[in-house]
Amino acid sequence: MQEINFRDDILPLKDKLFRLALRITFNRAEAEDIVQDTLIRVWDKREEWSQFGSIEAYCIAVARNLAIDRSQKKEAQHLQITPGMEEIGGKGISNPHEQLADNERIRLIHELINNLPEKQRLVMQMRDVEGAAYKEIAEALGLTEEQVKVNLFRARQKIKKQYTQIDEYGL
Repeated sequence: MQEINFRDDILPLKDKLFRLALRITFNRAEAEDIVQDTLIRVWDKREEWSQFGSIEAYCIAVARNLAIDRSQKKEAQHLQITPGMEEIGGKGISNPHEQLADNERIRLIHELINNLPEKQRLVMQMRDVEGAAYKEIAEALGLTEEQVKVNLFRARQKIKKQYTQIDEYGL
């Protein structure tokens, strides 16, 4: 078992933990607090790090549980994740019409994702955005790998169906 270093192994997870907490709480300040609390709790368990199968999965599970607890207590208002909240790399789109159409597609996809049931939204976030393995997602969310795959499939199908309907019919 590899020795775990807080600075090298856990601290780089802060952005991933933030995005997860933001997806659950829909509140930027609350998500930042959750990341801080997660890092403190993980640090307090440093004696047990060697017992964890995946320190990343443990961190994600702690952040998820804290975020769910806080959002349930506050009954958080849903803030829509917008294209302006993500980093959009240089796509090289020079035509303003294409850029506007691209921005509209991104906005629509974010809206569709935000309307998914919580479990599907979290699975999609962790798999498609964070690139987490099925096993990690299953551990973090307390599901089986099959449940993760089913939820991901259903989320993707729902997004595809709704996007196609809107794109083709303008509904």
